[in-house]
Amino acid sequence: MLSKFLTLALAATVFAYAMPAAQTSPVTPNPSQVSIAGIAYGGTGCPQGSIGSFISADRQTFTLIFDQFVASIGPGVGVAETRKNCQINLNMQYPSGFQYSIFSTQYRGYVELDSGVNALQSSTFYFSGETGQSTTSTSFKGPINGNYEAEDDVALTSTVWSPCGAPAALNINSQVRLTTSSTTASGQITDDSIDGKITFVVGVQWQKC
Repeated sequence: MLSKFLTLALAATVFAYAMPAAQTSPVTPNPSQVSIAGIAYGGTGCPQGSIGSFISADRQTFTLIFDQFVASIGPGVGVAETRKNCQINLNMQYPSGFQYSIFSTQYRGYVELDSGVNALQSSTFYFSGETGQSTTSTSFKGPINGNYEAEDDVALTSTVWSPCGAPAALNINSQVRLTTSSTTASGQITDDSIDGKITFVVGVQWQKC
């Protein structure tokens, strides 16, 4: 079975009003107060009823298993099959007075492309009610057949933050797309699962708004 994993590392960073110069220790929320309250989804790659969603008991990780997130191209394949997308809405709960951002994404998966076929996997992140957004992507060029792993760091200039004042839903618009100018070449790329985890690691800081 073709597989693909997208690991989302969710963290907060410094974005605050002027703080006392003497403060050297970062202010962080209690990890037990940070959780995933729910996940909603929809799209050509994930119609209702086609996803199995699993949220860990501690509400710190989530896994989505897709049945229909497959893009294909080739003789006899309809144009609509060359691009599939899934809109995911992730409701986070965390203490007021803090904010967080996506700082990296990791992709693992499998693609099979003939010569002349190009594939793109991309994800756009934004918070409900906010205009800013950030996009990461990985592209492939045929011929290629096998597993891959790629990691993208979100540039500081394109980082988007959750708003201060109240938790806002994190939206993830993910897509897989194939293109070719050949009339005989074919290819396929799938998104079988997305794993996400809220991670608290050295160097990742939360700070009050």
